Amino acid sequence: MSEATLMATPERSSRVNRWWRVASTGFSFAMFGLGGLVIGLVVFPLLFVALRHHRRRSAVARWIIHHLFRLFVAMMCALGLCKLEVLHRERLRRSGLLILASHPSLIDVVFLMSLVRDADCIVKAALARNPFTRGPVAAAGYVCNDSGPGMLAACVASVRSGNNLIIFPEGTRTPAGVALGKLQRGAANLAVRGELAITPVRITCEPRMLGKGIKWWRVPPSAGRFVIDVGADIPIASHLAEDGAQALAARRLNDELARHLGAERPHAAA
Repeated sequence: MSEATLMATPERSSRVNRWWRVASTGFSFAMFGLGGLVIGLVVFPLLFVALRHHRRRSAVARWIIHHLFRLFVAMMCALGLCKLEVLHRERLRRSGLLILASHPSLIDVVFLMSLVRDADCIVKAALARNPFTRGPVAAAGYVCNDSGPGMLAACVASVRSGNNLIIFPEGTRTPAGVALGKLQRGAANLAVRGELAITPVRITCEPRMLGKGIKWWRVPPSAGRFVIDVGADIPIASHLAEDGAQALAARRLNDELARHLGAERPHAAA
């Protein structure tokens, strides 16, 4: 075999692998959309008929979504699109958690909801009105972001009822070139006003895929390796100001959360 042939073989293999991952990514998105359509038009309407009790219906809907997302993640890993490692997974096997996570990729919420039972989240109002997504959103009882002042109370009530509320405090995916974007203060305000401990979750992906501003077909040179590192809870009591200055407490809590989610995260003991 000639030297030119030897050099061409790895390059050809890399090119084939890349096109395979582009096709597999498109297939995964198609399956996600098809699955959403089926459960939105068939499964969840049946839930509304079969289960009249709101809390029971929400619990079943979240159970279905949790297991469908587990299958979806397993499919992506089997297709060679990504690799997943979860550190301190046992910390997510509890109830009544306020989970605040970093957000490097479009599919972070899929990973977390596949790992967390009774997961709740804040959804855009447009999803609650979309004919393809409003069924699952309504059945699962997710918090809608157009509820104004009532949204904070709904979030607190969700956690206190035993649900695990997932929020990305950056508000959008992490910009390219940084470990963590600027944190919005809404999640810290929620923790302070509701007196809720925070479970910080740092998500990293190398090489980054499906990041902010990256088209889905622009796959990285190799499969993205996701590491989901579940930190020890951040207690809220030490941040509550004695004089009742909640804004100051939220600012301090936000700074500590940024240290947990950022590049220099302290690995506190449980």
